Amino acid sequence: MKKQVKRILFAGTGSGSGKTTLTCGILQCLLRRGMIPSAFKCGPDYIDPMFHRQVLQVPSGNLDSFFCDRNTLRYLLAENTKEDSIAVIEGAMGYYDGIGMSKRASSAEIARITETPAILILNGRGMAISIEAMLYGYAMFGGEGGRQIKGVIFNMIAESLYKEAATFARELGLIPLGYVPQKEAITLKSRHLGLVLPKEIEDLQKKMTVLADTLEETVDIEGILSLAESAPPMHYSDVWRKVERLLEPVRVGVAMDEAFCFLYRDNIEFLRRAGCEIVYFSPLRDKGLPKNMDLLLLCGGYPELYAKELSENIGMRRAVWRWMAEKKPCIAECGGFLYLHEELEDEEGKSYPMVGALAGKGIGNQKLQNFGYIELKAQSDSILCRKDEKLRAHEFHYWSCEDNGKTFIAQKASNKKSWETGVADQRMYAGFPHFYYYGEQRKIMEALQSLVCGHREINS
Repeated sequence: MKKQVKRILFAGTGSGSGKTTLTCGILQCLLRRGMIPSAFKCGPDYIDPMFHRQVLQVPSGNLDSFFCDRNTLRYLLAENTKEDSIAVIEGAMGYYDGIGMSKRASSAEIARITETPAILILNGRGMAISIEAMLYGYAMFGGEGGRQIKGVIFNMIAESLYKEAATFARELGLIPLGYVPQKEAITLKSRHLGLVLPKEIEDLQKKMTVLADTLEETVDIEGILSLAESAPPMHYSDVWRKVERLLEPVRVGVAMDEAFCFLYRDNIEFLRRAGCEIVYFSPLRDKGLPKNMDLLLLCGGYPELYAKELSENIGMRRAVWRWMAEKKPCIAECGGFLYLHEELEDEEGKSYPMVGALAGKGIGNQKLQNFGYIELKAQSDSILCRKDEKLRAHEFHYWSCEDNGKTFIAQKASNKKSWETGVADQRMYAGFPHFYYYGEQRKIMEALQSLVCGHREINS
């Protein structure tokens, strides 16, 4: 397949360089032009795509080269971008930062695989001629990935400094595309765990308007569009072309509310393409589970912030307990895993009753417990895979459990540190690791097919 996809990637020199602010501001500028852009985030981040969707109302997904091969990445980018629109990709960390001290799974690798022109966001606050040294390093380092850097936007600098910085950029063969001045009114501050609460959205949307007004004055929006249009056609094949779809629909009940919101858009799209029917419910507000479900999906999120409300919804807790007691199929990731325990601590350390399907309680911690890409090796057969098979996953959590499970041996991709994790059998998976379904297409399809076979046995 071949498709012309206008696309651009905004990369930073590091975390805090202004990638999210610039990306959101540019998206707002494109919306003003009557365009319907698609947004993507490099890596396994849930927060920025959620921000794009909730605040800007822009469809957003992930591009992750740890989980996906070259063709799948190109498929996801092309198929989720309309031909008359543009894909705006936000990088992660620094442009070259990947797993450990390698460029694997970095923004640079995504740019190289997808042949996407990259614009470097260089935060020049507190710098003068050091701006030139940093820009030179990023432009000259990295081989093919480095050659994808086509332009630069200077963040947090004064107009008087921009003229000299732009001249140096041109000498390096880069296109200077403007600057962003230091303004408190256009700075997006860090939020608790990245959380966007409904009451925040209106204020954030107002800030987006001010941010877009500023960028229209100081950034070359038309130059960015021109660079996006210079991207070559995307060549890829349909990842579903050899996949046997479900012969019978699988009805999947998906937890979705403020407490459970870490859910990859691509995972839902995967389930629908496979032949599943998706029905959403709220563990916070609904009194029971949806009817006629075949699979319960409890995604990650912030149950610790809503422990009291979740505990007070006794009808839902009992419904989930009955589902688990009857050994019906369930996949529970991270926050969903915490919810299944007997108790859960909130931010103040107060414990509240939860579902009670798993023994023990979720415990709050002051520091990150596990973070990053991992590979899981199964110690026994389960709903997700057979013994000794491996699954790619990702962890990011501050809370832990009295018993995190022992069905898998997790090995960190960056330093080979290993630990036991996960509770799983033929009908259930529950654990802190998150999965990206397009990265494990065969195993997820086999799990869904097993649900269809089990449904047939019950009905016969």
